Amino acid sequence: MTPTDGGSGTSSRPDRRRPGGAGPVRGGAPTADQTLWTRVGGIQGAPLDLLTARIGSRHYAPHTHDEYAIGVTVDGLETMRYRGEKIYSAAGSVVVIEPGEAHTGGPARPEGFAYLCLYPGAGLLGAATTTEPGPVPAEPHFRDPIIDDVRLGEALRQAHRALRLGEDPLEGESRLLGVLGALVRRHALHGRSPAPRRLRPDADRIARQVAARLSDELTAPPTLAEMAADLELSRYQLLRAFRAAVGMPPYAWLAQHRVTRARTLLEAGHRPAEAATLVGFADQAHLTRWFRRVLGVTPGAYRNSVQDGAARRPAS
Repeated sequence: MTPTDGGSGTSSRPDRRRPGGAGPVRGGAPTADQTLWTRVGGIQGAPLDLLTARIGSRHYAPHTHDEYAIGVTVDGLETMRYRGEKIYSAAGSVVVIEPGEAHTGGPARPEGFAYLCLYPGAGLLGAATTTEPGPVPAEPHFRDPIIDDVRLGEALRQAHRALRLGEDPLEGESRLLGVLGALVRRHALHGRSPAPRRLRPDADRIARQVAARLSDELTAPPTLAEMAADLELSRYQLLRAFRAAVGMPPYAWLAQHRVTRARTLLEAGHRPAEAATLVGFADQAHLTRWFRRVLGVTPGAYRNSVQDGAARRPAS
């Protein structure tokens, strides 16, 4: 995919507003990174995380999400690596990252970019498209991560804003389900799986075994040589198989897994320094560096947002 200007071919004038309704961007100078993480409670019986961000220079490290990451670029041009390709998202484009898919993200131009994102699980997407009681449909698949649908992007912005402000929980939840339902109806592929990856036959098995061991030995992980010897592989073979299957090397996967475990501890009330020690980071500064590389916010800001979200009145 090649970069586009303006509204990705859907509008002749790019949206120049900052996230959250701030004023227009002035000139092309880089801007400081600004991120806001918000948790909303009571959406179909579960919390929902929201992100509002303006990124001036930072690039996200390769990482995955357990949930879908569904966002809209509101200003500038973003670039990311996803499914082995370098792709671009301009203002007005909707971005859909599927669960478990490794990806990066960062500004494609010196002036940076801004975006809004929410993280619904597969069950929430199913609830948004199911009209009769019964099992939740299989996870919808989106062949193209960049979707040029201006109306959907604007609806996503409105839903995100209503949820973030929390002034009318019923409005926020209604807008959210409407957006997710429209997204699946218009753009999802039903009954089809992603294109097969070119992997060595046992790459997935190797990756599962390595990931399981790293998870079990979180605070004192084995060396690459130890894991390779136990699997009767060279270190190069192990690295190549793991990266091909997971989309990142083992050390990056371990750091992300530690961040995920730290999130659970922070949500339970642990202080960042405590969480850092319990998941194996050298110190709080080490946790903070990786937290920002994966989530874009500090552990303290994340902990505060989660606690604030728990105190808010839940949606109906």
